[in-house]
Amino acid sequence: MANLWDSRFERGMDAIVEEFNASINFDKRLYNCDIDGSVAHVTMLSEAGIVTGDEKNAIVTGLEGIRRDIANGSLTFTVRQEDIHMAVEETLISRIGAVGKKLHTARSRNDQAQVDVRLYFMRETGAILDALAELQKVILEKASENTENLLAGFTHMQHAQPVTVGFHLMAYFQMFRRDVERLTDTRRRANQNPLGAGALGGTTFNINRHRTSELLGFDVPTENAMDAVSDRDYIIEFLSDASISMMHISRFAEEFVYWNSSEFRYISIDDSFCTGSSMMPQKKNPDIAELLRGKVGRVYGDLMGLLTVMKGTPLSFNKDFQEDKEPMFDAMDTWKASLTILAAMINKTEFRLDEINKHLASGFLSATDMADSLVRQGIPFRESHEIVGKMVKLCERNSCDFTDLKREELVSIDKRFDSLSLPDLSMRGCVNARTSFGGTAPSEVKRQIETGKNWLSSVVKAM
Repeated sequence: MANLWDSRFERGMDAIVEEFNASINFDKRLYNCDIDGSVAHVTMLSEAGIVTGDEKNAIVTGLEGIRRDIANGSLTFTVRQEDIHMAVEETLISRIGAVGKKLHTARSRNDQAQVDVRLYFMRETGAILDALAELQKVILEKASENTENLLAGFTHMQHAQPVTVGFHLMAYFQMFRRDVERLTDTRRRANQNPLGAGALGGTTFNINRHRTSELLGFDVPTENAMDAVSDRDYIIEFLSDASISMMHISRFAEEFVYWNSSEFRYISIDDSFCTGSSMMPQKKNPDIAELLRGKVGRVYGDLMGLLTVMKGTPLSFNKDFQEDKEPMFDAMDTWKASLTILAAMINKTEFRLDEINKHLASGFLSATDMADSLVRQGIPFRESHEIVGKMVKLCERNSCDFTDLKREELVSIDKRFDSLSLPDLSMRGCVNARTSFGGTAPSEVKRQIETGKNWLSSVVKAM
């Protein structure tokens, strides 16, 4: 069978060009959306009196038969059919005859392709929001188990201040919360119906785009037909959302990698998320965490690839836009799988508190608390900072900690120590004292967790 647009041409495509031009190998995953869009379109055409009720019924019955056959694998496609839109329409005409040719009235492949992608986008991003919510649920549960358990907090990969494990985990909860908010906002802008925009300027038929929007679950029709067929902003925005979230996943995975190392031994990752070495029998490698860390690169590539495709394309439609789907599909698959794997890995990871506690004894984690205590006793912060720095030097020379320094040693640093009192410099005391809003005190971490649970519950209800 000739292509549906062949009447204009004297010769068909060369085989190599036909294969290069085709998108059916990757856009066939849109078949459900393509058929949904066509059912809505022909329903609207029937209601507008453009096709008869019998014609509409024949077309819908034919389309549903095609849907079933694709789903059960009895209907397959070739590159000669070019894309899923032409493949479905060609199959429909071959099955129900000339009435099938009426389906394409008042639409173009330009708006058809966009309605397919937007429908698919809304469904798949909904699943990604579900995966984000599940990950956040796991983080909240793990943080709740560790509101009291101490951990060395780092800056510049150096010991900084004592925090709690729950506090550290809740920092990631906030990152993924922003990911949810970004994606939700992107979905709001994407949830517009391009069907009826035609090739670029609308149609001469008296169609009802609000009706197809209602049938397909879109908020509104797109406002401008030319923009509707040439807009890929929502995909680029999604790829940006995915890139930021994958960066968050990568940061978390990186911490798992070094927390799992022999130097840290902070965590024990379940065997089901590790592999061994082909040569070294003692190895238990955090391969899944490393893969999560590495997957971000391909999503960054998806974003940069589509930005580059779009940068020089004039209005309205260009064949370049066929390159929008593979990066979107890849980022969707990668992001969703990464979220699911990370949630499962966190759930099955145990914090080795005995090993963590050993690390709390080094790095002068209470230095800031010592300086704050001096400030509260009337010494300006910059002087307090200098005094504590000298205390650190003395302790390093003597291989001891602040609590080991004798009063005369302190007075040798600053005479005011004669009348100063020393604070509770235990790790527990330092953590418990940080009750400022957003701080690491267990009471404050519990508040953060409760706030997070309430927010997540409201988000899930709104999905």
